Amino acid sequence: MPPIHVLIKPASGNCNMRCAYCFYGDIVERRDVPSYGMMDLPTLENVVRKSLRYAEGECTIAFQGGEPTLAGLDFYKNLIEMQNKHNVNGVTIHNAIQTNGLLLDENWVSFLTRHDFLVGLSVDGIKSVHDSLRHDRSGKETYGRVRDAAALMDRYHTQYNILTVVTAQIACRARKVYQQYKKNGWRYMQFIPCLDPFEEERGRHTYSLSPQLYAEFLKELFDQWYNDVSRGEFVSIRYFDNLVGMLRGYPPESCGMGGVCSIQYVVEADGGVYPCDFYVTDAYRIGDLNTDGFEEIDQRRKDIGFIEDSYDSAKACASCPWHPLCRGGCRRDRDTPEGIGRNYYCDAYRDFFPYAIDRLQRLAQG
Repeated sequence: MPPIHVLIKPASGNCNMRCAYCFYGDIVERRDVPSYGMMDLPTLENVVRKSLRYAEGECTIAFQGGEPTLAGLDFYKNLIEMQNKHNVNGVTIHNAIQTNGLLLDENWVSFLTRHDFLVGLSVDGIKSVHDSLRHDRSGKETYGRVRDAAALMDRYHTQYNILTVVTAQIACRARKVYQQYKKNGWRYMQFIPCLDPFEEERGRHTYSLSPQLYAEFLKELFDQWYNDVSRGEFVSIRYFDNLVGMLRGYPPESCGMGGVCSIQYVVEADGGVYPCDFYVTDAYRIGDLNTDGFEEIDQRRKDIGFIEDSYDSAKACASCPWHPLCRGGCRRDRDTPEGIGRNYYCDAYRDFFPYAIDRLQRLAQG
């Protein structure tokens, strides 16, 4: 078995924020059991024990939500003890957590730093946009608290990057967002296209990201990034980094850029396993790590054809000159009521790639 990646949702869909566009909040409302509560320690131990015995060489264990810090710091202290106890094969363990940052204090940050967690901190660009879309459960603004969390991680030299959901509000402010991040000292950035609710016609919400807006965002962001990196100033934007790597002949490390779904294990708080973070619904439940082994889970993934279905794409993709870079994109952006087809952002990519390709190739050759 190659290295494996396990994504755990220890607080299920529970969160101390109410983001306007939360895709997981939409997902959980479509299940018979919207929330599985908090993961208990016996379930965590089953996940850790089975993961470390199944993995070969490396095992990444990431935590997401909802808001994963709601499980409490003691939960993660127990995690480290369990990893030390069950890592009988000497697997290299990588821990990561994606958080909104509201609960991060010195105790949290000291722990995350000491145990080499990679932290993904969610920020929506600039204060006015962030506070309009990412508010807490009582409706209060959160940007200041998130900035404080970032400053605290800077003090402790914590490994972290910034995760930004590209909404309509962000898309028209690419330059301003990029410059603000640089001003804050944030040099590791990820920009994730916003998802509309599952199985709903796209473009019906004020935050919805249209292909046209996404194309303009990519072009403006690329201009800013290219100007910096071409003169030797380090800034990492995951999507652009992957494109340069692909032009150099390397496979993309970012899920969704390979054109075919990868093997993933998304674990809900009750131990239930799903093949992808975007498909944590009853129809895609493929096992339970309290009772099942990874071999059984892998067989059920195959039985429902989850990865096999992701090979399907629009016929036009085969003759598209940008297919070697686009590869059809993420399955979630190709999923329609009629089946797997053309990527919703296809027109955005057809606009962006001709705009950026010469400069991408220049970087790849350099």
